[in-house]
Amino acid sequence: MKTLLFSLLCFGLISSFSAKAEEKPMISIEVGKARVKRTIAAFPAIQASRDPEGKLRSVREITISDLDFSGIIDFLNPAAFIENPGKAGVTPGTFKLQDWSGIGAELLIKAKGSVEASGITLEVYVYDVHTGKQHLAKRYKATEDSIRKMAHTVSNDIIFAVTGKKGPFTSKIAFVSDRTGKKEIYVMDYDGFNPIKVTSRFSHAMAPAWSPDGKQIVFTAVTKNSKNIRNHNLFSYSLSSGKIEMLSNRPGINSGAVFSPNNMQVALTMSFTGDSEIYLLDPKSKVLQRITNSFGIDVDPAWGPDGKQIAFVSNRHGRPMVYKMDSSGANVQRLTWAGYYNATPTWSPLGNKIAFAGWDAGKFDIFIMNPDGSSIERLTKNMGNNEDPDFAPDGYFIAYSSNRRGKKNIYITNVDNTVHRQVTSDFGNCEAPRWSPAN
Repeated sequence: MKTLLFSLLCFGLISSFSAKAEEKPMISIEVGKARVKRTIAAFPAIQASRDPEGKLRSVREITISDLDFSGIIDFLNPAAFIENPGKAGVTPGTFKLQDWSGIGAELLIKAKGSVEASGITLEVYVYDVHTGKQHLAKRYKATEDSIRKMAHTVSNDIIFAVTGKKGPFTSKIAFVSDRTGKKEIYVMDYDGFNPIKVTSRFSHAMAPAWSPDGKQIVFTAVTKNSKNIRNHNLFSYSLSSGKIEMLSNRPGINSGAVFSPNNMQVALTMSFTGDSEIYLLDPKSKVLQRITNSFGIDVDPAWGPDGKQIAFVSNRHGRPMVYKMDSSGANVQRLTWAGYYNATPTWSPLGNKIAFAGWDAGKFDIFIMNPDGSSIERLTKNMGNNEDPDFAPDGYFIAYSSNRRGKKNIYITNVDNTVHRQVTSDFGNCEAPRWSPAN
């Protein structure tokens, strides 16, 4: 886990939890059931005036993969298509909707484009097959080396056109991997492509988190000070310059940092007083404000999207459970009561759900609940240990780490529990995924 398990091991509290209270199992919480009916879509081959290397074909394949991944669209097998592609066009009046309604399509995606020396041009049209309504008509241009970004952009636009909500397909995920023998921070596309290592001089980096503007990542790394003493220090990384800056090296833990929605403060766990408490740090002035004060450990802060509340984990009443408080530290409220311990809460950008990892029946699993602690739903079960959830910028998808196939990898699910996709493979142990803001 991001900070909780480190804190437990560091302060020797695991055994004391079992002594204070027996585990209350989450036996009544069942795996969530699908609540979304998938729309049946058809996407015939992109009509290309010139595409010698199949670039437009790749755009179509990536777009289909994105939309299938969305959990709300299923695609018809092209073998069922009856339209004559040599006679039908892509614009209104140049094809027959009956050719598509007759085979069960509800949504029709049509496109045409060309690949030239100057780059790729693409026109995309989306239709409601039953009503004939045109949802989308848009022209795109891209260089040949950015076809994945073009496809992800098309996918986002289609999702927005048919649902009114932005898709996550152009966003990034920061995560930790030990593929080099060291734990370092990486950034990849949401679907696992184009991984880039952003740290290289640390043996143990952890707990990445994005700034709201997507320009920085804060993280913790174990480093030695001038007296050769190892410490968990807080750093920031600039994506534009590649510069790494020290934010806090106070003795003990400086970890689990998350930016406030207004980008003005960082909430994190610090232990320089001898106890793990949550503080607010101004990254520019380095002014520090303590906002928890308990005899237990307080870790894993997570801002609510309005910046007025913070969810966190505390063992102040025996077992580590999820709490929330005002960003000033006032009005502390316990949210979870079941399980051996719960950890790493993350707040949906929509403000309507909190996800967390909970220990139940001998393993960690991913759960979601309302911000008042009600309506807990299980998203994983009987699939190894599942930890470190984080919401996508659309509030619908959740990235998390799982060891269900041996090594830890990054997976993505959704709040309707219709998607469980592995997005890293053969990349060492991957953990602590953190989704970038929408871009």
